[in-house]
Amino acid sequence: MAWTFDASDGELRLRTGVTGRAARMGHRLTIAMTRWRATVNWDGGEPVTAELVVDAESFQVVRGEGGVKGLSGPEKAVVRSNALKSLSANRFREIRFSSDAIDKTDDGYRLSGTLQIRGVSQDHVIDLRTDDLGDSWRMSAESAVRQSDYGIKPFSLLMGSVQVADEVTVSFSAVYGCESESP
Repeated sequence: MAWTFDASDGELRLRTGVTGRAARMGHRLTIAMTRWRATVNWDGGEPVTAELVVDAESFQVVRGEGGVKGLSGPEKAVVRSNALKSLSANRFREIRFSSDAIDKTDDGYRLSGTLQIRGVSQDHVIDLRTDDLGDSWRMSAESAVRQSDYGIKPFSLLMGSVQVADEVTVSFSAVYGCESESP
C-alpha cells in the first residue's frame, strides 16, 4: 500500500534568518514551495520508505518580516530570482528527500535518509509528528538545513553587511485522508 499526497494536501515552507552587521535592514523570509509530491510505502501496517520530491522552481516568497520597510511585490520577484540562481534551479530541477529507515517514536516517526539539493546529497533526519484525526492523519515536521552543506552560497548584499543566514528552517504539514488505514 502507498500513500501519495501533494501541495493540495498541505504545505512545505522555508523560513530564513538574516545575519551581518546591518542585519536589521534585511527581511526574514517565509517561502512556500508550491509543487511537491510525497509518497509513503507501507508493509504490514508499518511505513517502510518515504520520499518527498520538490520542484525547485516552485519557490514563492510569501512574506518578509523585519527590514527597514515592507517587502514589495517587485522585491519578492528579485528575491525569487536570486534564490533560483543560488539553487541552480534551471539545472537541478528537483529537491529530494528519500528515506528507507523509518523508526516509530512516541509522537510519530523518525525518518533517516538522504536529502539532495543542487545535486549534492547529505544524510538527513526528520522527526515527523503524526496525529490521528479519525478519518485522516495530520503529519508535521520541522527541520534545519544548512545551505552551505549543499554548495549554496547564502545571498548577501551591501558587501556582506546583510546576508541570508546559512541555516534555513523547513516546515512541512499535510493531512492525508484515509479510511481504516493507520500510520
